[in-house]
Order: sequence, then C-alpha cells, then structure tokens
Amino acid sequence: MNQPLVSCATPSATIRQRGQHEVFCGLTSIIWLHRKVQDAFFLVVGSRTCAHLIQSAAGVMIFSEPRFATAIMEERDLAGMVDMHDELDREVARLLERRPNIRMLVLVGSCPSEVIKFDLNRAAERLDRRYGSKPRVLCYSGSGIETTFTQGEDNFLAALVRDQSVHGASDKVAKLVVAGSVADVVEDQFARLLDDLGLEDVVFLPGRSSDRLPRIGPNTRFVLAQPYLGATAAALESLGATRINALFPLGEEGTTAWLKAIADTFGVSPARFAAVTEAPRRRALEATAHYRPTIEGKRVFLFPDSQLEPSLGRYLSRELDAEIIEVGSPYLHREHVAGELAMLPPRVSISEGQDVEIQIDRCRAAKPDLVVCGMGLANPFEAQGIVTKWSIEFAFTPIQGYEQAGDLAELFARPLTRKVMIAGDRSGNRRVVS
Repeated sequence: MNQPLVSCATPSATIRQRGQHEVFCGLTSIIWLHRKVQDAFFLVVGSRTCAHLIQSAAGVMIFSEPRFATAIMEERDLAGMVDMHDELDREVARLLERRPNIRMLVLVGSCPSEVIKFDLNRAAERLDRRYGSKPRVLCYSGSGIETTFTQGEDNFLAALVRDQSVHGASDKVAKLVVAGSVADVVEDQFARLLDDLGLEDVVFLPGRSSDRLPRIGPNTRFVLAQPYLGATAAALESLGATRINALFPLGEEGTTAWLKAIADTFGVSPARFAAVTEAPRRRALEATAHYRPTIEGKRVFLFPDSQLEPSLGRYLSRELDAEIIEVGSPYLHREHVAGELAMLPPRVSISEGQDVEIQIDRCRAAKPDLVVCGMGLANPFEAQGIVTKWSIEFAFTPIQGYEQAGDLAELFARPLTRKVMIAGDRSGNRRVVS
C-alpha cells in the first residue's frame, strides 16, 4: 500500500477527446450547495426541464421546503415577446414575500437563459440595489453547455469571492481559506485538526451561512479541498492569496499529504504534526483495510464526469491496490492535479474531455471489473453485465478526511459485493430447482 512515488504518463500520452460527452449539468451542484449555505436560496432561471432535473436529483422532499426553485421561462420568454427582467423581478418579489428570511439570493443561469443571452449579471446588480443587499443578490452560471456538473460549484464559489468587491469584507482577516464544499461533519473534523495544529483564522469556503467573507489578501493562503475549482482559485489569487500545493484529502495518504502541506506552510513542527495525526491516520488505515480484499487486483475504468477522477484513481491504486485501466476527466486542471497524476502508475491511460462512443469501445475492450461513470452510462453497462458505480455519489457523499476513508472504500466495494451476492443467489436457486 505504501508504494513509492512514481511518475505518471507523460503529458503527450494524454488522450484528448473532443467529441460527444455524457455528463450532468452544473445545476446539479445546487443540491449540495443549498444544504451547505443554510440561509441562501438558489433560484434557477431556466426551463421546465431544468426544474425537473433538480427535483429528480434532489429526490422527493416531503417534510421540508427546499431552498431552491426554478423561475420557469415560458415560450413567450424564449420568443422575446416579454421583458425577461420584468418577469424575473415579479418572481423574485413573490419569492421574498413568501420567504422573508432569505439572506442571500443566488440567481443561477441555465442553458435556456444563456442561449437567449439573458444578462443575469445586470439583473442581479439591479435586484441587489433594489433590496439594499437585504438579501444580497448574486449570480453564477450553472449551464450544462460544454461543462460538467461540479463546475456549478466552482462558478458559485468564484462569485462569492468576487462579491467582496461589491459588499466588502468582514473585519476578520483570513490566514487560511479551505476552498471547496465539504459536508458539515467533514468541516468540523478538519477544523479540529487545524486547530490542534495551532492554526488560527481559518475560513471554509463556502461556509454554513452567507456572512461576508473575511478580508483576503497577500497574507492569505488557500488550499483546495476539491480538484475542480479552477475559477475559484483564480478569483482568490486575484485578491492576492497564494495557493498551497497539495494532494486532495481522499484516503489516509491524501489527507495526510493535504494536512502536511498546510502544516509546513505555517511552520508547524513535525513532532506536533505527528502527534495530532497519529490516531486518525491509524483509524483511516484500519477502516480501509476492511475493504481492501474486495477491491485489490480489480481492474477499474473511470469515465470523465466529476473531475474527481485523478484523485480517485490515485486512491484506488495506492490504498486499495486496484489496477487502474483509464482515468478520464472532463477537464484537467494540470497545476492543481499534478501531484495526483504523478502518483498514478505509468501504465494508466489518462484522458481529458470525452468522445463517449469511442471511450465506451475502449472500456468494453479492456473488460474492467468495475466502471465508475455517470448514471446515463451505468444502466446500459449493467444490462451488459458490467459492474458500475455512479460517479455523482462521490460528490454527494462525505468522502474527504481520515474518518471518511472507510466510507470512500465502501463506495467502491459495494457494487462488487453486490455482484458476488447476486451470483451466489442465482447459483443457489439453480441448485434448489435441480
């Protein structure tokens, strides 16, 4: 498991695909963002298709009213027969009358609103002035045109950072920004570890409330908790902040490397770092070991979907002893994932973008034991007897950090275990019949 650091395939070996792709759109990220920022409301400016997508992704909510909705664009809107700004103003007024406790209203652009060139930035600025920033109104694009679903979060976080220039910053100064939406339980665990390391003025982006961000400047360091935050990183750097280069906190190895990069940046002694991380590292290793027999030696093919794929491939290879056939990603932020790619075995194919039919052919020819892909591909693969794991589950599920290492391993082990159980049941049924 503790394999030496190895070089990845050279950049020239990367398979660059520019054909048809098969991914969710950025609106999907609203499902975890609206749970994270607990006093914000996400209003999609889109079609009925957008509304159905979000409701389907969120599931049926019976006992509570969600903090997202769709301002549905009708045929008259799309045909330019009405003023979209007037229409949106009426919908926002109705929403705020019904939900006066909203502290931040987030307008989310969609494919339809972008196709007709609706200026959502101008609408957000106008509404923000109208309501005196109570609530604050900002916007971002969740469109699925040539993007993948995690880019919705990236665009939202970048909008939060840019919002400083409009609404200013709080009096607090940020020394460290942890960028990337993580579950509350993960945030609490990271906060405790960073506090035990002696770090102060740590800010999580996004936070649980819409409060203004602390001041970010040349004395601020930031570390990414998710590998798909290119726009967010650029926005933070535009304010003078400096990125801490690190692996991403998946598994024991990734979490330790992530925390060590932070600790080294702030001058934490090796002795203190070892004392703080020893117990959780041991728990992570023990939890992962439980699932390794199910996964070791299994051949895994990762389709491009979430941009988590390089980190997942590294984790599968080095901590679960799986054989990785191909690691696909919709887009490679090469500077951000360089460490992850460097830890993949040299034989691994790395693909960027997608030409879905050609990639399906490569996958079938490789005969993998497990395919990590989107839901649109998973059902056809399953019908052909190929075991799959939905890649979107890695975005919905808490998987970062030491205490979640076993949960991350279980996500990969579960479909393989299910296959064995089903095969056993079928074998037993045949014996009974005979």
